[in-house]
Parts: sequence; structure tokens; C-alpha cells
Amino acid sequence: MLKIGFLGGQEEVGRNMIFFEDWSQKKPGDILIVDCGLRFPEEDMPGVDYIIPNVDYLVKNKDRIKGMVITHGHYDHIGAIPYLLDRLGNPTIYTAPLTAGIIKKRQQEFPDAPKPNIEIFYKNYRGKKVKIGIFEVFPFHVNHNIPDSVGLAIKTPVGLVFHSGDFKFDFHPVGERRSDPALITRLASKKALLLLADSTGAEKPGFSISEKVIYQNLEQIFEKAKGRIIAATFASLISRIQQLIWLGEKFGRSIVIDGLSMRTNVEVCRQLGYLKIKKGSLISPKESLRLPPEKVLIICTGSQAEDQAVLQRIANKEHKYFQIEPGDTVIFSSSVIPGNERAVQNLKDSLARQGAKIYHYQMMDIHASGHACQEDLKLLISLIQPKFFIPIHGQYSMLQANADLAKELGIPEKNIVIPINGDIVELTPDSIKISKEKVEASYVMVDGLGVGDVGEVVLRDREMLAKDGIFVIIAVIDSRIGKVKGSPDIISRGFVYLRESKELLAEVRKLTKEIVAKTASRERTKNWAYVKANLRDKIGEFLYQKTKRRPMVLPVVIEV
Repeated sequence: MLKIGFLGGQEEVGRNMIFFEDWSQKKPGDILIVDCGLRFPEEDMPGVDYIIPNVDYLVKNKDRIKGMVITHGHYDHIGAIPYLLDRLGNPTIYTAPLTAGIIKKRQQEFPDAPKPNIEIFYKNYRGKKVKIGIFEVFPFHVNHNIPDSVGLAIKTPVGLVFHSGDFKFDFHPVGERRSDPALITRLASKKALLLLADSTGAEKPGFSISEKVIYQNLEQIFEKAKGRIIAATFASLISRIQQLIWLGEKFGRSIVIDGLSMRTNVEVCRQLGYLKIKKGSLISPKESLRLPPEKVLIICTGSQAEDQAVLQRIANKEHKYFQIEPGDTVIFSSSVIPGNERAVQNLKDSLARQGAKIYHYQMMDIHASGHACQEDLKLLISLIQPKFFIPIHGQYSMLQANADLAKELGIPEKNIVIPINGDIVELTPDSIKISKEKVEASYVMVDGLGVGDVGEVVLRDREMLAKDGIFVIIAVIDSRIGKVKGSPDIISRGFVYLRESKELLAEVRKLTKEIVAKTASRERTKNWAYVKANLRDKIGEFLYQKTKRRPMVLPVVIEV
């Protein structure tokens, strides 16, 4: 039997992490990990930087971990490595050169983390079979929107398992080869037992848009643009950055790369030969100020309206070198991440008010997802013809849509399972099922240097502070008689404006004295924790009756 555990990526987009555990000898055996990603926080997670997988199960069994395979260099597949590698026993990472370069570069930001031990098993579109414990893994080229993306053919004790990675079929890619259906068919000719397939685009009909179409549409914009062109996209979307660079060179524009993450990725890609840039094409932001606007292309971060990203700072007139000028063309060459719609629209409005001409993916095809649509998925399933099928990488509706496609192509419903995070799938040559056994797959939140120290209680407090503010009461109490000395001080932030709420504050001070007199002097007991709890509860209740708001009430008791 083979057990497949899901620590992230199911019922969500991001935080991708799966492990394969051998049980062919009817006892726990070798473990192989695929991907180790993060996801970005939701709106109800104030202050949280990232969310990473819970790997408690793997930590308990790290002596059986034989290696980690990384399918490509996007942060939802590599972003948790600096936080988890040491806890997992620093297993060997098997991946491609660009992915390795991005992992190593990011690891430099974590000087206390171990140096990753990386083995290259795929290079120049050629995969190399590697033995990782009891598993044999062969990577094969897939099109995505970052070079060196691979799918996996994994020989396990129970049969051949395919992992699609993030993929699409692009028959006219820009800057890389197209996927090789013949190779996939040859690999699958050994009777594929199981396919785990990317579900992110499973609800979208047709084939995914080719990067060639994107290039042609971007070219039309470059032909029309009279002033500067400011193109915002994801820092990890290397193929799009390459297209923009080629177009800048074609139309005689000097190119500025702006944004820390984008400059970092461009540097890694140039060093490894994944970006082709003519000598002298790149200039600094300061140098661009000396050129006429029609000779400048700025490629930058900020397509999602992130607070400190370049495009947002330009819109806010906070950028050191750039401000929007009438005649500028701004290109949003990315889709909007769900939840960012309002922020991105506000950014577009701000840029338009300042005189910019805006282009985005809803106006014309200037962005293509790197994920398979329905016809791509049907083609992959038809090439591999697996006995069993598991949809991965997506919200539940996406997983369900992918499972429905598999059923359409003749895979019996009993041979398809849709696991969620924390599930264990048990696979044999003859059956597949979701086990009653579960693994811990809760969110682990990263906040600054803290990993896992922010939980639901902290988030609830942050939400309360953001929603109704904070109300601090400082009471000096005479410990001999258990009464408040003088008048309690009050601090309010985000609740009421003190100068306009004098009557309410007078009532709170009076109530504070009454509560202290009743609780602090009762039977001469001086339980200050009890006093503070009474103050917090009763004043909170009083404030709600008066205002219908629930600020965080913090009583401070000073005993003299």
C-alpha cells in the first residue's frame, strides 16, 4: 500500500505540499515529499505575512524522509522551505536549475537556516531518473509561466504515479519549448496507476491562452504608446518579463526593472541564462529620467496593489524617481488574485486620474494563466489514461470540476477521490480510498520572525482592535481600603474621541470606582486578577449598551 498525505493545496490555492509514504511491507517505510509552498494571508488575518504547512507528522518521522522534489520556482511551491527545511532534517532537494537558483537566493535572507542540499535532476528540457529511497522519480517538461517547470512520473511499490505539477499545454510558447505529449505517452505506456492533476483552471472551458497571443497583444499596445510604458506583473512570471524585455528592445525603449523581488528574480535568471537581454538595454531608474518618455519602459511589481510595491508607490506619489505623467501607459499584465479586486480597482482609478492610459486583462488578452483549462486537462488525462485520479491544487469547486472531467473521460467514479487538507489517501494496485486516519494540516502563520506563534486568539484580538478599537482604564488603588485614589485615567484608540465623549467617560470613571469598591474590599481579599476581570467584563458590557460597539477593554490596576 502507498499512503499519500495532503498538507496543503487542497481547498485552497497555495501552500502546496504532498507526501508519499511507502507501506508495501505493511509498516511505515520511506517518505517522499513533493513541494513545500506558502500562501498569502486572507483579509481576516491582519498582520500575518504568510501561511505555511503544518509538518508535525513529517517532523515525527523525519528519519524516514528520503528527499523532497520541487516542481517549479513559484512561492506557493517553494516559499515554506526556509521555515521548514531544518525541522524536516534538511533532506536533499531534487529540482531544476532555475528553481534551485531561486531557492538558494531566498535562503540568503535566512542566515540561520541550513544551507539546502540540492541535486539537479532536470536540465535543458531533459529529465534524469533519480532513486529517492524506494521511489524512482523522472521529471518531464511542462509549460507553465516560469521556466524549468516539471511534472513527475514516480515509480512506487504499488505502481506508476503521475504528478502534473502546475501545467498547461501551450503549442506556441514564448522563450521555451512546448510540452512533449509523445514523451508523456511513452512514460504512461507502463500503465499509469494514478494521476494527480492541477485543478486551478478546471472550471474554465477550452484551452489556455498561448503566450504567443499575449505577445501579439502587448505588441499592439507598444505600437500605440506615445509616452512611457509602465508594465506591472508578478515578479515570478519570468516568461512575461522576457516578453516585455523583447518588446522594449524592439521598440527602442530602455528598460528599468523595479521592485526588490523582481530584480532578484531577474538577476537569478540572467545568471543562469533564462532571460535574454541585450547589452545596454537595462538602465537604472535615475538614468531613465534623462531620456524622453517614449524611450522608457518600466517593468515593475505592484499589479495586485500591494502596499509598498512599486506601482502603488508611483500612484501615491511616494516613489523616489517616478510619478505618473499625462501620456503614460500602464499595463496590468496579470489577473487579479481573488480578494484584491477593490484594491486593484482603486489603484487603477488613482492612475487614471493622474492621466495614465490603463490596459488590463479584461480589456484584451494581455495575461494568460499558467494553469490548464478543461481541454488541457482532458488532453493530459487522455495521454496518461490513469486507473485512478486525484484532483489537486485548487478550491473545492475546482477540484470537483477536475474530477467531473475525469469522469467524462471514462474513469469510474469509484476510482476518483477528492481529498482535503489533512486527508490520507490509501492506494493499492486495485483500490483507492480516503483513510479514516488524518494528519494535522492546520495553518501555521508567519508574522515577522515569529513562526506559529500567531493563532486564532491573536487574530481575533487583532480583528477586534481593527473593528472597534481599544479602551484602556488605568486605576490607582489604595490597597489598605480597596478603593480608587483620585480619578481613573482613560485612553481610547479607534473607539471614541475623548474630547467629544466627556459624559460617557465620566460614567465609566464612576462605574470603575464602584466595581473596585465592591470587588477589592470584599472580605479584605486583594485578588487583583479578579478585580481586573470584573472591570473588563462590566465596563465592556456598559460600553456596548451605550454605543453598540465592543472595543477591547484593558484595565490597568496599580496598587499603592
